[in-house]
Amino acid sequence: MKPAINDASARQRAGGPPPVPSRSGDWENRPRRADLIEVERQIAELADRSTHDLRVAWRKLHRTGPPQGLSRDLLIRALAHRLQEENHGSMSRAQRRRLQRLAREFEKGSGSSDPGIVLRIGATLVRQWRGHAHTVLVREKGFEYDGEHYPSLTVIAERITGAHWSGPRFFGLTKRASALIGTEAGR
Repeated sequence: MKPAINDASARQRAGGPPPVPSRSGDWENRPRRADLIEVERQIAELADRSTHDLRVAWRKLHRTGPPQGLSRDLLIRALAHRLQEENHGSMSRAQRRRLQRLAREFEKGSGSSDPGIVLRIGATLVRQWRGHAHTVLVREKGFEYDGEHYPSLTVIAERITGAHWSGPRFFGLTKRASALIGTEAGR
């Protein structure tokens, strides 16, 4: 039997699959096949448990009773979701912040149901302007352009053009900009 290979490059040279990081970026603590099977088994067992047992399980997970009037079906779904979160990892901080912002807008009545374009960290935006291609990299907290960090696309658009522009519109990220591009292409 061959010894385990812990070096990723050696594993790739040996023909094995490259390691895949978990959401937290931890290469070694990602869910294994046996873990996935165990979570699926636990989720399947939830349906066989009594409502009282499900409420007790909720209390153990959340240190409080389930919300009043929560149906058995929703209780099972919420517990299953929690089991999956524990095994696979939960939402990123950016996703959580976005959901909280959308919830606040919805409560105020000012939000729309259209989330717009969501830029992923690491995405590259390219815009041609006066014969020069300008490239912007999306970072966790802002954007990078010409090796400098910027808090918004609007600041970058203003730097490129020398005039005030909506950054998302300048880089073609709004519905109006994409509609204009579509009509210009039809000319």
